[in-house]
Amino acid sequence: MSEEGYDHAAVERRWQEAWAEADAYRTPDDAEDPTYVLGMFPYPSGKLHMGHVRNYTITDAYARYRRMRGDDVLHPMGWDSFGLPAENAAKERDSNPRDWTMDCIETMRGQMEAMGFGYDWDREVTTCEPEYYRWNQWLFEQFHEEGLVERRAADVNWCPSCETVLADEQVEGEEERCWRCDSLVEQRELDQWTLGITEYAEELLSAIDDLEGWPDSVREMQRNWIGKQEGSTVEFVVEDHGPVEAFTTRLDTVYGATFFALAPDHPISEELAAEDDAVHEFVHHEADPDGDEPKGVETGLTATNLATGEEVPVFVADFVLSDVGTGALMGVPGHDERDHAFAERMGVDIVPVVAPEPEDGEEPEAPDVSEGAYTEDGVLVNSGEYDGLTSAEAREALTEDIDSADFHTQYRLRDWLISRQRYWGTPIPVVHCDDCGPVLVPEEDLPVELPEFVNTTGNPLDEAHEWKHTTCPDCGADAVRETDTMDTFVDSSWYFLRYVSPDLADAPFDVERANDWMPVDQYVGGLEHAVMHLLYARFVTKAIADMDMLAHREPFTNLLGQGMVQLDGEKMSKSKGNVVSPQRIVDEYGADTARLFMMQAARPDTAFDWSEEGVKSTHRFLGRLAETVRSFAGGSVDRRAGEPDATARYVADEVDAAVAVATEEFDDLGFDLATREAQSLVATLRGYREYVDEVHAPTFERGLRVALKLLAPVAPHLTEELHAELTDDDELLVDAEWPTADADTGTVEMRRQLVENTREDVRNIVDVANIEDPERVDVVVAPEWKHEALEIAVDSDADNLVGELMRNPEIQRHGSDASDYAKDLQAEREALRPALSPEREREALEAAAWLVEREFDAPVRVLRAEEADDDVAGKAEPGRPAIDIVE
Repeated sequence: MSEEGYDHAAVERRWQEAWAEADAYRTPDDAEDPTYVLGMFPYPSGKLHMGHVRNYTITDAYARYRRMRGDDVLHPMGWDSFGLPAENAAKERDSNPRDWTMDCIETMRGQMEAMGFGYDWDREVTTCEPEYYRWNQWLFEQFHEEGLVERRAADVNWCPSCETVLADEQVEGEEERCWRCDSLVEQRELDQWTLGITEYAEELLSAIDDLEGWPDSVREMQRNWIGKQEGSTVEFVVEDHGPVEAFTTRLDTVYGATFFALAPDHPISEELAAEDDAVHEFVHHEADPDGDEPKGVETGLTATNLATGEEVPVFVADFVLSDVGTGALMGVPGHDERDHAFAERMGVDIVPVVAPEPEDGEEPEAPDVSEGAYTEDGVLVNSGEYDGLTSAEAREALTEDIDSADFHTQYRLRDWLISRQRYWGTPIPVVHCDDCGPVLVPEEDLPVELPEFVNTTGNPLDEAHEWKHTTCPDCGADAVRETDTMDTFVDSSWYFLRYVSPDLADAPFDVERANDWMPVDQYVGGLEHAVMHLLYARFVTKAIADMDMLAHREPFTNLLGQGMVQLDGEKMSKSKGNVVSPQRIVDEYGADTARLFMMQAARPDTAFDWSEEGVKSTHRFLGRLAETVRSFAGGSVDRRAGEPDATARYVADEVDAAVAVATEEFDDLGFDLATREAQSLVATLRGYREYVDEVHAPTFERGLRVALKLLAPVAPHLTEELHAELTDDDELLVDAEWPTADADTGTVEMRRQLVENTREDVRNIVDVANIEDPERVDVVVAPEWKHEALEIAVDSDADNLVGELMRNPEIQRHGSDASDYAKDLQAEREALRPALSPEREREALEAAAWLVEREFDAPVRVLRAEEADDDVAGKAEPGRPAIDIVE
């Protein structure tokens, strides 16, 4: 067979059928605490893209690895199948969203199977099926009983293109654009259903510290989104309007409050806008909360600062937001940059009241705030009886002393608005009765199923008259159904629990099994979901736990955010025309090539550039792998039995090294380094085969078996094929045990570095000395006393390392050589690393001598220091033997 390829289509088809027949990926219901590996389930948009392929190759490789390590593994797949794209596609095609969605699912499932992804398809969930979304409705009603559901009039984010409401988390960027279609978002007031995620704000925040298996970036994004602020509320008395409450984290600066500002939609602002043309113009036409400069308008009113008794001007300002704090703030331009810019613009006084802490015995000096605010904590000045207090002390004292002040904690997080004015989502199980108000649909009548799709503008459910008109469950009078559907993030907030028991008819999941199998051990997906899906899933898990249905309160133990697949440094996008089709790669090169290239190209959490040449190179490697195994299995490689010689021992050491390094990397999801380790082992085996007349059969065969097992999680089809050709047993490689080795990665690194240093030094000498035809290469191991000195130096924390070393009799007796070496160690001590013992160095170099002999076509002698000339031996150091080349 040629090294350039193999019949990937036949190989992949054969083993996919064999795995299916063997039920290789099925997780039995009685499995005990399986390793739960999960990729974020996809929206069925039509075809897999490269982001999908990378995500699901990561989870598949890890699931296969854990299975070979002896774990029961739960690795399911499903479809996040509600959503606006299906509805829009149905409108364009004059069909219905369900048919379009199911067609997409069928296509994508087939592509996943073609990629060799090992899912337990018996556990497949599809969120648009009534068997799934009835439990969305059931959970909604349970949350309602727990006081977590509320319907209220609210100013909402409205996407005019999608014609639906967006949660705060779905509005992106400073320009506030729709996360899905990039349209500018508008504000509307509508009656909306919300879930009380704010009830869990403190726990969601505090528990982040325990998510040690999550990326720091995601944890920080969630902290910032929850946005906890600890401070005080305090009242200012606004002329003709009475007390108005403001929130501040810096009550220590209250003596420097020189203006009071209201949000444009504050009730007082709206009242003033109805009476004052200038305020009306500002509120309705000039206010720009996203602008670069803070703007406002004078109201002609004053507010009394209850801490000082002074009156300050009142403004309506666009940098004051009604959904942050109270919609009113005390302006302290001396100690806030935004307030400073506003005060300069509006001609308001700027007074410093906090000074840097002085040196001992000195008086605090008020800072110069004419050019900019002093924003740090410090010591109070210009603050009456509070002068001299630290900022922290003053905040406490002022909150206690001001009658209207109170300690207060607030959060940026807002309740989760789940109402969507669309058809293709979970119907909210509520009936509206003129007499009874909103009434929950009785549990026995769930699910409330979607009616036939009506192709219309606006919300199609409003036009489904027969479905919409019903009777009140409480009084029997005429009533109408709620026509909003749920945000599709509700579907994904608990789907990982449904996989545990996907066919259960009387509950969303089997509680006992969920408590055994959950939480998810390894979750993989895009970090763009940090403050949407991932936060909602945490909230819902906690809420369900408080209903005594779960023993745990977090859904995902470990989280990996896979990096982007790029082309020429840019994200792949249909609109940019730079999309690479996964199907083309599979058809042309095979699924194993796509999988292996993607895993070896970069760490799974970093972006990388797609490279056609890289794909071809990976394909050629798989061809070489097949040739290496088949030539040995077919008997065309000369071999011998008996004891291994030095060269075979080197190969055996490399086999053990590959197992040790790759295992450690697989444990940490370091697929790039793990697969490169396996590829390097294949190169070593091929080099060994070409160098010797006869390979040591037990060593070579073990190397092949190990290489196949190390590659099996990433390139499962070809490795399964070659495993069957190499071995006599009928065991599937997917069920085989992971290889073990008597090696540790620390020793491996030292041995490999020793060999590489030695080869590099030989190359340098040959190059510098222009030696064309070396007769012999002598490699001299450092004497034992130098090894002892290095060991002492690595462990020492003495300031005078030279003195410590020269007090050792075994080192001291080597006189000036010892003193010089001790000085070298002292100079380089920050970079010192342990080395192998002299005997192990010698053994390692003897085993690796064939590499030098092959490269330079000259025999190699490995000598102890006492066997070499003194002038040569004196140059040898631990980990860096001396080299003497005889011409």
